[in-house]
Formats: sequence, C-alpha cells, structure tokens
Amino acid sequence: MDKDWTKDLEHDEYEQDIDLILKDALQAVEDTKEGCFVNLVTSEAFGNPVDYLQPLLEKMYTNKVKIKFIDQCGCGGYVLRVWKI
Repeated sequence: MDKDWTKDLEHDEYEQDIDLILKDALQAVEDTKEGCFVNLVTSEAFGNPVDYLQPLLEKMYTNKVKIKFIDQCGCGGYVLRVWKI
C-alpha cells in the first residue's frame, strides 16, 4: 500500500486462528510501502500483540520497521502500528 492503512485481523476466522493472524500480519507489513504504516488490529482472543506479534515482526524485519502499541479498542481488539522504514 502506498498510503497508511489498517488491516483487520480481529473478526471471523482470526478469532480462532493465531497462525492466520501472524501470516496475514506479516503479509500486511510486506505490502506496506516504506514511509507508510499499517495498523494491525488483532483479536482480543490472543491478548496483547506486543507479547506474540511484535517479537516476530522485530525478528523478521530487523531495522526495517518501527512498532508502537496504540491501544485496546472499545470492541476488545488491539491496535499495533507498524511503520516501514
């Protein structure tokens, strides 16, 4: 994406499949152009993505991303912002 955007990893099949969250989150980061960010909105079912998604992103994209936990949504999901640098 050549702009800032949001990837919804919160509903439907994502609520029972952490592997799908991880796979699609990595693809969303891959699809994001340098200088832009993607908000990864994850299901509350797996807890805070800082604990399971952020370490994976940091490992896969060493020195290529900046990550910030934004907040837990009113609906229960979590928002992790990932900038491609």
